[in-house]
Amino acid sequence: MKLKIAAFLAAWLSVASTLANAQTGLTLSGKINGADGKALDGATVYLRNAADSVLIKSAAADGKGNYLFINLKAGLYKVSVNMIGYRFYKSQPIQLDQNLVMPDIVLQQAGKELGEVTVVAPKQLVEHKIDRTVVNVSAMSGSAGSTAMDVLERSPGVMVDQNGAISLNGSGTVKIYIDDKPTYLSGIELQNYLRSLSASSIDQVELMTNPPAKYDAAGNGGVISIRIKRNKAQGFNGGLNLNYTQGRYGKTINSFNFNMRQNKFNIFGNLAYSTYNSFNDLDINRYFLNDDGSAASNFLQNSFIRRNTKNLNLRLGADYYVSDKTTFGIGVFGLYNPGNINTINNSRLLDASNVLDSTIKADNKEHINFKNGTINLNYRHQYDKKGRELTFDLDYLNYDNSTRQSFLNTGFLPDGTQISTDLLTGNLPENIRIYTAKTDYAHPLNNGVKLEAGLKTSFTKTDNIANYYYTVDDVTSPDYGKTNHFIYKEQINAAYINANKDWKRFSVQVGLRFENTISTGHQLGNVQKADSTFKRNYNGLFPTVYLQYKLDTAGNQSISLNYGRRIDRPYYEDLNPFLSPLDKFTYYTGNPFLKPSYTNNLEFAYNWKNVKASLNYSNTKDDVNETIEIVNGIYYSRPGNLGSITVKGVSVDAGFDLTKWLNLHLFTRATNIHSVSDFYTGRLNTSGTFFFGRSVWKFTLPDNWTTQLEGGYQSKITNAQFVSSSRGRVNIGASKKISSSLTINVLANDIFYTFNNGGQINNLTNTRANYHNNGDSRNVALTLSYRFGKTIAGLRKHEANGAESEQNRVKN
Repeated sequence: MKLKIAAFLAAWLSVASTLANAQTGLTLSGKINGADGKALDGATVYLRNAADSVLIKSAAADGKGNYLFINLKAGLYKVSVNMIGYRFYKSQPIQLDQNLVMPDIVLQQAGKELGEVTVVAPKQLVEHKIDRTVVNVSAMSGSAGSTAMDVLERSPGVMVDQNGAISLNGSGTVKIYIDDKPTYLSGIELQNYLRSLSASSIDQVELMTNPPAKYDAAGNGGVISIRIKRNKAQGFNGGLNLNYTQGRYGKTINSFNFNMRQNKFNIFGNLAYSTYNSFNDLDINRYFLNDDGSAASNFLQNSFIRRNTKNLNLRLGADYYVSDKTTFGIGVFGLYNPGNINTINNSRLLDASNVLDSTIKADNKEHINFKNGTINLNYRHQYDKKGRELTFDLDYLNYDNSTRQSFLNTGFLPDGTQISTDLLTGNLPENIRIYTAKTDYAHPLNNGVKLEAGLKTSFTKTDNIANYYYTVDDVTSPDYGKTNHFIYKEQINAAYINANKDWKRFSVQVGLRFENTISTGHQLGNVQKADSTFKRNYNGLFPTVYLQYKLDTAGNQSISLNYGRRIDRPYYEDLNPFLSPLDKFTYYTGNPFLKPSYTNNLEFAYNWKNVKASLNYSNTKDDVNETIEIVNGIYYSRPGNLGSITVKGVSVDAGFDLTKWLNLHLFTRATNIHSVSDFYTGRLNTSGTFFFGRSVWKFTLPDNWTTQLEGGYQSKITNAQFVSSSRGRVNIGASKKISSSLTINVLANDIFYTFNNGGQINNLTNTRANYHNNGDSRNVALTLSYRFGKTIAGLRKHEANGAESEQNRVKN
């Protein structure tokens, strides 16, 4: 393994060094000084067309006052500079027909007698780019009182379903990145982590239905990248966020981030601690039928589920600047997430005449202890200031999860007489280890084309053990039907190339990614089960194309077309065929025969200023989806491959400044989902169209007050076996800036308590089933945000690693 990685890195260094000798396009560079002749670190430099003042690019001066614009065409430009405490600077027209170094720009301190004023427009909530949509979280009023999960739910095209699964433009599965670093992309661990991350610490959310070839091909629904704010200044600076939220139960989210730079060292970090207390009041009703359709019996179940979890996570990183061109970095991440889930379950069994036959009371307890440790080593070298750059990442990740379960079931006759009692206990240790190495190279060419290329290899090993014991009449014995030991190994090798070029009105970006997957699974047997193994080896090509044409010279109107092919590999645990009980009558089980699914995504869009109208189409083969099967009255949920899922949609995303004090952002979407597959009950063929809409009204008031009113509605959704009921909610928030450092936020969520889940499950053998679930969605949050130190741009932080895709498949 080590020999392969060493050979891989050596070969890539040779290729990158050869490419680095090529010529690049036109550049414009210079230096910003103060009147005292000292360099100004953090000034913002703007490059505009001289003819119409349209912004071409912007840059931030580095620690030595230097700025650089690359990949420019010959033409007439103007340079302007803005920095707090200094007068605004604007140059005369500059003719660029060769690489040019500007004379030093000297900024004068702003004097009271001149009263120089620079008007800076507030950030738009949403920005549309050729390959992604960017949400500026700071423009989302009341975000300081929210979590990362709340921010996602309020982002255009993003939906979070009743199980916490996240989709984009009606398609799933979406992969979530945080600063291109580890995320927990499934189940309760993902939800806990996103709820522990304060929205106050988030800078931007990038939504990519068709991510560029640089990203792993995993994620049929695309990629959502959450970018964390960075304090970038000499000395010590940072911020503190304190939050308390009260619904039926209280919870808190607290975080502290800092940045310290001294000479050639830069140290940064984030410490977060949260508690999450919640409940679910869940009703599941199953109506069993005879073959002729007449009533056979009914099973009515209520579960009151209490979740109490804590989340402590720490991110630390350090960069060492060997020179202006070379940087070494290290990053560590640790997560400790203990929690308890207690469920009181009352089930009523009724006969065909709806007369009570018996009841079962279950007292179920789960204690979860989830830990994750990650280390990242990285290297970056800039060959020059024209954009040629080489980066390396080496990562090691370790996940440990220990779950203890106890399911106590007691049966009663209608008169209350106890007729049975049994106890099922489980001990489920789990370990996942991931090793990755990747490298990326960027190279602008002389003709204005920018090339990017990269290689990646990863190795993953998962070890899952499930030991179950059954106790009846004080006699305990192993339950071999549920006990198992599953080991899974996987290696993925990838290479990509990406190119983009901008003309006066036309822009194009194309990429191609190759991925090779080698996997083996081994289920160890026991006295009742034989050993079983499987092996798979498959390759895939994943092209991406982005085309954009500006309909006017100012770029206010444009049309775009993009296409991409994606893959979804099964979650590691979904391949494990063990049974995991929710209660005596409900089991979750894996599926070792799952195949990867492939999706083709196509989008056409029209943009006019801050309005985007788009048409989307996607088709997924062998989509991995939850399937429900009822056998002898027992409910089994397992992942399965559905033959074909087609998603078609039309959406409008628009932002309007109605007055100086009122802004409206509106997102609406109509989506049709068509599912066709062979199923255990016969042919599954479902289709349905649903509507989703959200509006955000932002009011900017005197005395640094901001308020926001938000409303959203989703109609009934038909997706494969499931029909989800409509739901909606109204939130209101207010923010007051006490000083330049201190802000207070108040946010009331779901004030009418209408954000509840429900629906029905179809395609069951001689069974009708429905469910309804109320949660702790109505609450009030109070947040205090304090910032210290100044924030300027220009310092480098390494914000990527090589293990994003593998971590996204950790499921718990």
